[in-house]
Amino acid sequence: QVQLVESGGGLVQPGGSLRLSCAASGIIFDFDTMSWYRQAPGKQRELVATTASGGDTNYADNVKGRFTISRDNAKNAVYLQMNSLKPEDTAVYYCKARMGLSDYWGQGTQVTVSS
Repeated sequence: QVQLVESGGGLVQPGGSLRLSCAASGIIFDFDTMSWYRQAPGKQRELVATTASGGDTNYADNVKGRFTISRDNAKNAVYLQMNSLKPEDTAVYYCKARMGLSDYWGQGTQVTVSS
């Protein structure tokens, strides 16, 4: 069984920064893609950023230049550095890891951007 646990969410003012972390535990071989998603109230969950095992990254257009995804394969962890945060970034952020044909999700961490 694989478990993912996010941390690092909280309340931040517009223009501020947060760093989210996601740590995996359990029976793990090599994760393929590791990703961050978010879901705002009343909206569908959306992909924020993805990093492949080789290091390639992709971002949603609305976070490009502000967010940076990174991973530590030795620790089975993925991170999301979020800068220049905007109120519209307010959401529950989830990490997802793919291993083989299976996707594993964390429980989510709340990010609120408000003055």
